[in-house]
Amino acid sequence: MNIWIAGARPRTLAAAIAPVFIGTSLVTAEGQGINWINALLALGVGLLLQIAVNYSNDYSDGIRGTDDSRVGPVRLVASGLKTPQQVKRAAFISYFLAALCGLILSIRTSPVLILIGAIAIIAGWTYTGGRKPYGYSGFGEFSVFVFFGLVATMGSYFAQSQKITWQSLLLAIPMGALSCSILGLNNLRDRPKDELVGKNTLAVRLGDSGARSFLIALLLLSFTASLAAVTISPWALIVLVTIPFYYILVKGISSGLTGPALIPLLSKTGELQLLTALLITFALILTKA
Repeated sequence: MNIWIAGARPRTLAAAIAPVFIGTSLVTAEGQGINWINALLALGVGLLLQIAVNYSNDYSDGIRGTDDSRVGPVRLVASGLKTPQQVKRAAFISYFLAALCGLILSIRTSPVLILIGAIAIIAGWTYTGGRKPYGYSGFGEFSVFVFFGLVATMGSYFAQSQKITWQSLLLAIPMGALSCSILGLNNLRDRPKDELVGKNTLAVRLGDSGARSFLIALLLLSFTASLAAVTISPWALIVLVTIPFYYILVKGISSGLTGPALIPLLSKTGELQLLTALLITFALILTKA
């Protein structure tokens, strides 16, 4: 069981939890009560989709051989800890459970969520799976921004309020930018080996210098959007306490760290995303009070 937990990459799960916190807390700032069943279903969808994507990437990269001799989290297929079929089955089970949570949520809210959920599952599988995985063509960051930023945050809000607002869009931006930063750092770490095996991630396409500039731009976007949340709640100024995190990340990225030396920055980015979500959630709760 510990092997499966490691393969699910628990450190990445903050990217699924954080948007749900923000989307749900925005409802409270508007004076509405939280529908805890819908909130938990939205959280279940996010977590299960993240786990499913992690397993499906492990499977697809493993059978292609692009995960051989990598640093970072354990790879179940590449390391031989599990067979490709076992990992593929785990991915499908996770996608099924995510779809089940999504179906129940759509019945309780809107059938539109069925279509969005189906697109999200297809995007999750074809990131590294299928004949032409878009993650191998440099579109992974775009997908992560959309599904783990915009859709996750605005979808969690929609599950509570049955509407989409500019406030939910604004608060989704830092979540998407930080999720992209996690993927971007991962791809920067793996860039030399990805280039050798023909995995043309955005980091490969941009080159080392371009990939670092892109990551810094994402962090600036995240901080700017987080600070802009003062238009929703003056308490959002509390996000200023995250400045040391941004400083550490920008300094580390611009210093030229490579390979395993980037792993601490990955962890720090995940911590920053969760902290940002908690701070904005706190600000929105105070707004209601």
